[in-house]
Amino acid sequence: MKIAYVTTYNAQDVHQWSGTGYYIARSLSEQSILLDYIGPLQDRWSHKVVRKIKRHYHELSGKRYLRDPEPIILKDYAQEVSQKLAKVRSDIVFSVTSNPIAYLESQKPIVFYADATFAGLNRSYPHYSQLCQETVRDWHRMEQLALQKSNLAIFASDWAAQTAIEHYNADPDKVKVVPFGANLENSLSLSEVQEIIKARSNHVCKLIFLGVDWARKGGDIALKVAELLNASGLKTELTIVGCEPDSGDSYPDFVRPLGFISKATQGGKEKIAHLLADSHFLILPTRAECYGLVFCEANAMGVPCVATAVGGVPTIIKNDINGRLFAPAADISEYCQYITAVFTDYDRYQALALSAFNEYRTRLNWSVAGKTIKRLLMDL
Repeated sequence: MKIAYVTTYNAQDVHQWSGTGYYIARSLSEQSILLDYIGPLQDRWSHKVVRKIKRHYHELSGKRYLRDPEPIILKDYAQEVSQKLAKVRSDIVFSVTSNPIAYLESQKPIVFYADATFAGLNRSYPHYSQLCQETVRDWHRMEQLALQKSNLAIFASDWAAQTAIEHYNADPDKVKVVPFGANLENSLSLSEVQEIIKARSNHVCKLIFLGVDWARKGGDIALKVAELLNASGLKTELTIVGCEPDSGDSYPDFVRPLGFISKATQGGKEKIAHLLADSHFLILPTRAECYGLVFCEANAMGVPCVATAVGGVPTIIKNDINGRLFAPAADISEYCQYITAVFTDYDRYQALALSAFNEYRTRLNWSVAGKTIKRLLMDL
């Protein structure tokens, strides 16, 4: 089988889109699927002119204009993809996200793989509030066209798939769910993870918060949880990676704010891996989340996750199997009761940590995703 692998960016660069397009491609290649890379797609001078004019126009009314669903850009993408398809002999057009194929005309079956629809983003992300009506209209149209033209629409979560069916009336038979895997170069073995779990302290509960958006990712909740755990008598540390708390320069002594650590460098990857390995729980009480690759990466280190039941997160985290989900409005005490109950019964904690690794090994890795996608493409 040979597919035309379409991305707006360079999918052979692991640093683009957090490496997701790169790892999807690699997972397909490992299943003996041949790839013709179509991308990056051109950002033409006319696109820049359109963006600049429209952005300034809508700013006058206090609304935000986004380029993503702009028909002029999408039609140029489709034309470029069509021209490149004529030069390759592929069986299927496979696009990462729906943007490049919304206006594409092709005799080949079309498939796209995404982590969200605009309907889902528009309802839950602050970034997508206060959009101008033009952007809202065009984005809904883009999603509708992509779902109509595709023979298969694959989403990373049940949440995203459901929004495609409910909001855009997509045919349920062609909407599938394949969870993203952890964006890791090398996976640890069971024996290595067992040693990592055994090495963790059973005297100090170590929480890690990983996220670049303190407010959206629920950093304030994580801080309050650590504070209440310490106040209740459970010695707790909170390591913060990716951002700075909104509280300013003064932190309680149980907080380790490490700022942004780049995963684009080998040293940064190793530092984050070490911090995860040393932690008992990843705590990320996010207020909006399409998916959450960091949960998969934590599970790959045998780290259970404590998070909120929003967006695509429930596809990853299963209660008492690889962590625990809480309602967005849950009281801080609910988090503390769960963490305390698990940590103070250390045999229970170790069993949960191993179970979290098993979820990564059997469900939340790119090898499993690649095999599942191959079966779907063969059926198609």
